Amino acid sequence: MKNNKRSGFKLTPQRLAILKFLEGNKEHPSVDQIYKGMIKKFPTMSLATVYNTLDTLKKRGQVKELNVDPSKKRFDPNTEVHHHIICVGCQKILDVHNEFPLDPPKIETEEFEIIGSHIEFYGLCSKCKNKKET
Repeated sequence: MKNNKRSGFKLTPQRLAILKFLEGNKEHPSVDQIYKGMIKKFPTMSLATVYNTLDTLKKRGQVKELNVDPSKKRFDPNTEVHHHIICVGCQKILDVHNEFPLDPPKIETEEFEIIGSHIEFYGLCSKCKNKKET
């Protein structure tokens, strides 16, 4: 990502640290997780900085916001088309890269121009399943 004045996104040390934290991160972190990952290196960083940076990255198409947990937003730095599987016990999220061709009924495609889709699978991860069985 470049420090581009036309884009209005100045790359401060805090923003660069957030970008580095997200780069290749497959944990789908929440704002709190990102903030906790930054606070040791940047003790004066505010939660608002994290929120504002993520909002800007979302608007620029560099992260996707996941609404799988109503109590907290989660973010995915992988903007390629993929789906998710979510543990209903611990909220762990994994990427699913399989394709699932969908053919919506004609009435929906007449009323809507379909621009994308996202499938969420729900279950128990192996840790939560083992806890439940013991």
